Amino acid sequence: MKKILMTAVAAIGFAGAAFADPLEGIWQTAKDDNGNFGFVQVAPCGAALCGTLIKSFDTNGNEISSNFTGRNIISETVAEGGGSYSGKIYSPDRDKTYTSSLELSGDRLAVSGCVFGICRSGGTWLRVQ
Repeated sequence: MKKILMTAVAAIGFAGAAFADPLEGIWQTAKDDNGNFGFVQVAPCGAALCGTLIKSFDTNGNEISSNFTGRNIISETVAEGGGSYSGKIYSPDRDKTYTSSLELSGDRLAVSGCVFGICRSGGTWLRVQ
């Protein structure tokens, strides 16, 4: 009986890993207006995906402190199919939240967003992990 229970628990654990969304993981952002970049960890948050800033770096790649560490950069993000996602994205350098459009292709994520009809490219993010 104990073996059956352990097998069932392991199967459920592996099934959860098999259904992880391809966007989940750690992403290096493109450089912002100040030349800084960060690592954003994308994970489920309710029925959507969110991305939290976990580290920040200066233009030379040295880790720096940031008031935005721990803040959701990506929120309310859902898969649209074919590697496309929509949701919201916060830009710390401009202190604005945009309606986002994300396009996943392998380990690259093309990021863009619009607010009040003004759109901005967030560049290409690279998968770190």
